[in-house]
Amino acid sequence: MVIVRPFNGVRPRKDLYEKIASPPYDVLDSEEAREMVKNNQISFLRVIKPEVDLDPNVDLYSEPVYQKGKENLHNLISEGQMVKDDKPMFYFYRQVMGDHSQYGLVATVSATDYENDLIKKHEFTRPDKEADRVKHIITQNAQCGPVFLTYNDVGEVTAAQESVCGNAPDADFTSEDGIRHTLWGVSDEALVSKIKNTFEAVPAIYVADGHHRSAAGTIVAQKKREENPGFSGDEEFNYFLAVLFPKSQMKILAYNRVVQGLNGLEKDAFLEAVGQKFNITEGANPLPYAVHAYAMYLDGTWYGITPKDGSFPADDPVKSLDASILQENLLDPVLGIDDPRTNKRIKFVGGIRGTQELEKLCNEGKFTVAFSLYPTTIDQLMSVADSGNVMPPKSTWFEPKLRSGMVIHMLD
Repeated sequence: MVIVRPFNGVRPRKDLYEKIASPPYDVLDSEEAREMVKNNQISFLRVIKPEVDLDPNVDLYSEPVYQKGKENLHNLISEGQMVKDDKPMFYFYRQVMGDHSQYGLVATVSATDYENDLIKKHEFTRPDKEADRVKHIITQNAQCGPVFLTYNDVGEVTAAQESVCGNAPDADFTSEDGIRHTLWGVSDEALVSKIKNTFEAVPAIYVADGHHRSAAGTIVAQKKREENPGFSGDEEFNYFLAVLFPKSQMKILAYNRVVQGLNGLEKDAFLEAVGQKFNITEGANPLPYAVHAYAMYLDGTWYGITPKDGSFPADDPVKSLDASILQENLLDPVLGIDDPRTNKRIKFVGGIRGTQELEKLCNEGKFTVAFSLYPTTIDQLMSVADSGNVMPPKSTWFEPKLRSGMVIHMLD
């Protein structure tokens, strides 16, 4: 039921993967990116964060920035540092982080499937961020950052991955953050056809990370169709770049919260207010042990808090999420964090930073209270997406992050 297509990928020359491939555009600020590329003229950051080659005061959304990215991509290709495959292929992309490994299928997926909700979403997108991604894609005529998708495991795809990944890879390196990245091209036409046909029986796939990239890919397709009224549907602009991982291999980390101040309450009054909806124990483990269990750091002490019976609708896929329970029963009514998207007193801390970061932020006086959450499960994510609803902001943190520049998708 979903279309997953091979494509003629553009990828680094075999000896240049490690030097070209870069972190995604949205995990570094401009200053960090400039530092990372200063000794690397062919880093893909120069394509996806091209402001690194311009004056530090440049407007990130100005035309010179987009044009510089186009120029840098063109140079990588024209100088033979990135090369287009001569036939449509799939690619298997393995990432290893510590004792966790995951194998994704690099492919293109259908903008029409996105429009028809066969590619399911769980987050709202912001128009300004969509517009930025659209401008990058149209200016460069390429999709350089893949969407991170997941699906219910399919045995035939796993078997194909195992048969391909037993061979020598096209690329195998460890990035500066300790993540190992390995890529195999799938060139056997019979196997390519089998993978493509297998996904036609998959009822839906899910956006895990990259909602703005998937929305932008669809907007680009819509714009291109308007410009080409005789389009057939087979044009590359009808598809966007993705890496699809089976749900059994997905790793979701917690997305924790820290808050400035206690909303005018003294410590004892705050704990009493929390106790209206939560059971509290002192001296807890900073890492929650299960769904619906939290750890709260306050005044040098970790407290375990669990919601009391009846404090949330257990059968609601959104309101039963830990992020929702915390927001509705504590952050809003007790701490006054009415809108976590806009309130300046709350900060979200990715679980990759550990609970030590929560302690540090509070001990330094930058924040007053911290909340360590249990990671959202992939089944919870799929349940929310299937219901047609969206999660609260900052509900999931996916690791490891996909490297940009491993394979890109040209729209012509």
